Amino acid sequence: MLLHELFETTARRVPEKVALGVGSQRYTYRELNGLATRLAETLQQRGVQRGDRVAIFADNGVEVVVGIYGALKAGAVFMPVNSLTKADKLAYLLNDSRAATLVTTQVLRSIWEPAITDAPSVKACIVAGLPVDAGDSRLMPYEAAIAGASGDPQRALAIDQDLASIIYTSGSTGEPKGVMLRHLNMVSAARSVNGYLGMTGDDVIMCALPLAFDYGLYQILMAFMVGATVVLERSFSFPVKVLETMANEGVTVFPGVPTMFSMIMGLNNLSQFDLRRLRMITNTAAALSERHIQELRALFPQATLFSMYGLTECKRVTYLPPDQLDIRPTSVGRGMPNEEVWLVDEQGKRLPNGSTGELVIRGSNVMRGYWEKPEHTARRLKPGPNPGEMVLYSGDVFRTDDEGFLYFVARKDDIIKSRGEKVSPKEVENVLYALDGVQDAAVIGVADDILGQAIKAFVVLRPGCEHREKDLLRHCQERLESFMVPKHIAIVPELPKTDTGKIKKTGLA
Repeated sequence: MLLHELFETTARRVPEKVALGVGSQRYTYRELNGLATRLAETLQQRGVQRGDRVAIFADNGVEVVVGIYGALKAGAVFMPVNSLTKADKLAYLLNDSRAATLVTTQVLRSIWEPAITDAPSVKACIVAGLPVDAGDSRLMPYEAAIAGASGDPQRALAIDQDLASIIYTSGSTGEPKGVMLRHLNMVSAARSVNGYLGMTGDDVIMCALPLAFDYGLYQILMAFMVGATVVLERSFSFPVKVLETMANEGVTVFPGVPTMFSMIMGLNNLSQFDLRRLRMITNTAAALSERHIQELRALFPQATLFSMYGLTECKRVTYLPPDQLDIRPTSVGRGMPNEEVWLVDEQGKRLPNGSTGELVIRGSNVMRGYWEKPEHTARRLKPGPNPGEMVLYSGDVFRTDDEGFLYFVARKDDIIKSRGEKVSPKEVENVLYALDGVQDAAVIGVADDILGQAIKAFVVLRPGCEHREKDLLRHCQERLESFMVPKHIAIVPELPKTDTGKIKKTGLA
């Protein structure tokens, strides 16, 4: 089955069910399917063919959802781009992918206009809110693209080996790389994740994550697979507003990342929101600290908490069954359904339980590779145990306990080597998070003539907290081996974040 066929099947089954809520607007499955079908026809009229790339550059909204399914229905490959992307990077993405069409909004014109000037492959730019007198033959109002189509596009020929999407990585360690995902990869991932989450048509999902981020994107894909309703928010910049919407909409599922949960925990008016219908909270992007887990469970005792780990190259890898939270709270679990994972040493030898090594993933969810970057692909996709197959080397170091449950240690490139010892930044961060009043923490290695690398911690305190650097240092000294204790601690007002809400360590040194 193709990715968009999951949505079309649901639209036929529950056509009048509300699929999407954006502000005061509501869209049924029938309406959304019709909008996507008409956009697909317009894309084909504008020359989009099977396998062409359609970039979607907009804030969370109906245009993004229609753009995704419209591109798929036209036989194209959708390419979501975060709305915070700057003009130079957008131009790079358009040129690197040789995108044929851009779907965007008038609000972002100062970004996309110079970008498409430098991107000759873009033959059409469909813009929501575009003035009628646009003055450029490539430009077309989104509203006209929808209204002017009959809703009868040519049925695209595609199989599940065709690309469905290219999602670019953040590029924090170099130029962005386009992760190529086939229909098979994305359908398999959606089914496997929902296999353990168990979303149903009765669920109402709050999505304040960017749809350009695979974690946000899959809220749409999985919801539309089962007939659930998604409530879209532009971002989590105003948590009180999001919580108010969650209460009003009767949200049952809340996906988030640690920085979002830290913001919630810092609120003193949480009790005023009726969130009794919330039955499930999910976390990925970065592992939750033990303190985060305790506080979340105390704030939402009726909600089941799923701690998970994944990466764009295969969507999701592991999840911790909720009944294991009390037993091993810092674990991210074991491999999800229809997938196999294991650890290897530096020579690629498979390791037994109780070891530490790089995580390897085998499954239908694993990407085809990086778009037109064979050397980067070869470093991540390597021959697997069966002849002719490739498996994904994650680049992440984990340890396993005796039962095979996984614990994140660090990115291979992030391991700190101090005093001849290897230090996991995550282990030091977890100790800092255990101190009451710590909202965010980031630990890095900095050059040191004597130690090789010294450990430096950056800490954001919650409002009203009066800890000083020496208090944080003493807390670490009482709980960490001497070689793991930070040499430097800086209390800062905030930490930089990536577009997906992760704490960004690049440049902290």
